Amino acid sequence: MSMYLIINIIGLIVFLGIGWLFSKDRKAINWKTVGIMVVLNLLLAWFLVSSSAGRAGVKAAADGFAWIVNVSAKGTVFALGGWYNTKNLNFICSALMPILMIVPLFDILNYIGVLPWIIKWIGRGLSFITGEPKFESFFAVEMMFLGNTEVLAVSGMQMRAMNKERNLTVAMMSMSCVTASILGAYIEMMPGQFILTAVPINIINSLIAVSMLNPVTVPAEDDTIEKVGAEVESDKREPFFSFLGDSILGAGKLILIIIANVVAFVALAALIDAILALFWKDLSLESILGVVMFPFSWLLGLPVHEAWMLSQDMGMKLITNEFVVMGKVTGEINSYTPHLRAVLTVFVTSFANFGTLGMIIGAFKGLVDKEKNDYIASNIGYLMLSGILVSLLSAAFVGLFVW
Repeated sequence: MSMYLIINIIGLIVFLGIGWLFSKDRKAINWKTVGIMVVLNLLLAWFLVSSSAGRAGVKAAADGFAWIVNVSAKGTVFALGGWYNTKNLNFICSALMPILMIVPLFDILNYIGVLPWIIKWIGRGLSFITGEPKFESFFAVEMMFLGNTEVLAVSGMQMRAMNKERNLTVAMMSMSCVTASILGAYIEMMPGQFILTAVPINIINSLIAVSMLNPVTVPAEDDTIEKVGAEVESDKREPFFSFLGDSILGAGKLILIIIANVVAFVALAALIDAILALFWKDLSLESILGVVMFPFSWLLGLPVHEAWMLSQDMGMKLITNEFVVMGKVTGEINSYTPHLRAVLTVFVTSFANFGTLGMIIGAFKGLVDKEKNDYIASNIGYLMLSGILVSLLSAAFVGLFVW
């Protein structure tokens, strides 16, 4: 184990080095801030996976999500009846139908003001500890609870007030999020402990990545919040049941979007593999991307054969999405070694894939002027690099403490 631990440590240093190597302005990197966030993530990763209190907290959270999912099954059984086979649940019943309850639940918490209050204080504390600008810290926390396009949609005033460099920072951070309301679906397929550990680790790593890749100095007079969240006066607020109906319809649309994406991406990947096999039977999309991702996978502290397995799943996740990989490994991941199980789960717990690029570019088109949108579109490689780097850093941090 000691040799692989050393490789994992070297990998973490290499991943940070990639952030420095591809930085838009290496001289502007605030190493004190980066150092604080690295130490914070080391402590957080250790606490969540190694300390008894941290493990108990994560287990309680995982059990809570599992309980919510089990409760949501009552609605699924009522609607689908015999289709709901408890001994052999399909992807839609086990992973997607709970979204119809969990998304409205989080929307209700947002409607009554609980979620915005939590986000505000966590974001404020994160900004104080790390020294990162206030809005970027708020945004990092917001998108982990609410989702990237949702938070962008309610932050248009802030986007328009900021310069194009800060807009690029926000776009890069948007590649690294997950939505809290969809964690229940993840936990049904992957180890809940590592899913929930990845969420706060990703928040800080998104700040590390952008502070290195796109360092931007924000003067004190510009370090303000124009608008965070959908803050609406109570007398103008939409009636609750109208709001709830819209939330449920939104959850239903989300399920259809996920189904369409998973079916299409799996089928397209299979088509590409079939075409490649015409030239060489062992050639596939996974093998090509596996070669590209293999060095980074190995640097997470894995034996060669496990690093190869992980690199295939990394490539598949980046081309398709996290649900495709989770569906592929869900039946066998518990047989993996603890370290492989941890780093794979953490790596796939994000929206970083090529499809998300289109969502972010589309969101910015409706929020900012042409100059800012064109600047973001011209740096699309940085968006993808940021998402991959955050996933690698998170897997490396958590991997240090799971063997």
